[in-house]
Amino acid sequence: MIKKTLYFGNPTYLSLRNRQLVIRLPEVEKADLPERVKQDSVRTIPIEDIGVVVLDNKQITITQGTLGALLDNTVVVITCDEKRMPVGMLLPLSGNTLHQERFRNQIESSVPLRKQLWQQTVKAKIENQAFCLQKHTTKSFAPLHVLARNVKSDDADNNEAQAAAYYWKYIFPEIPGFTRDKEGIPPNNLLNYGYAILRAVIARALVSSGLLPVYGIHHHNRYNAYCLADDIMEPYRPFVDDLVINTKNKMEVPEILTVELKREMLMIPVLDVVIAGKRSPLMIAAGMTAASLAKCYNGESRTIIYPSFP
Repeated sequence: MIKKTLYFGNPTYLSLRNRQLVIRLPEVEKADLPERVKQDSVRTIPIEDIGVVVLDNKQITITQGTLGALLDNTVVVITCDEKRMPVGMLLPLSGNTLHQERFRNQIESSVPLRKQLWQQTVKAKIENQAFCLQKHTTKSFAPLHVLARNVKSDDADNNEAQAAAYYWKYIFPEIPGFTRDKEGIPPNNLLNYGYAILRAVIARALVSSGLLPVYGIHHHNRYNAYCLADDIMEPYRPFVDDLVINTKNKMEVPEILTVELKREMLMIPVLDVVIAGKRSPLMIAAGMTAASLAKCYNGESRTIIYPSFP
């Protein structure tokens, strides 16, 4: 089942009743309106239908009971800063009945296994970058395929960085000298927002599979609580790039992102991908990737399942 992604950008009261998320609008409740109109403005959504919640307004009120129910259902809750960009993420402490066993397998995994897993991850990322470049530009994508084929264990030759330099130089041909920089010119801001949503989806999948998002395959940063999510999301990034390019072709991307632009990025969980030979929404694919990684850690497999473009 595809879970819903909910975005709240206006003052809102969020509470819980009978395992339903209750959504009330303070502006309506305080207005001089008939009681029937106020009642009709209240919406309810089953908690089990929700996958991601984005809180993007300082005047949102959410009860502790609601937060608890969302986390019990492995819902990712994303909070935004004063610039209305994602800044924090809440996840449950455990999302799988076998989490203790899987934590141990993950932490005790061998260095050679992790090097092989990173090799697979980088190869999948570069291959997806090649497809995205082929789809949106006339620039040769052959160098990326060469780099993908030649990725060594642990990406010893740093093919990921070489591919990134080539990819970002040409993926936005209409923007001379474009560089990928979190603080750079648009559409860097839209990429930042999309990657934040993607990171949440991947982190949710990892927790649901009983894995520790903090313990990465390749990324190791004492200040990063989502190293594994940052590893696993790498082959998924080109799907966000593809969506950003399509969005940019439809509407202008200003310095401050509009609600309409953010709404486009909230389509990330339902993007169409191909995984294990079948079409699937990205959120379902993320779960399959996380489950395959858990099998690698417990010795059932040595291959992570990653998606490709349809």
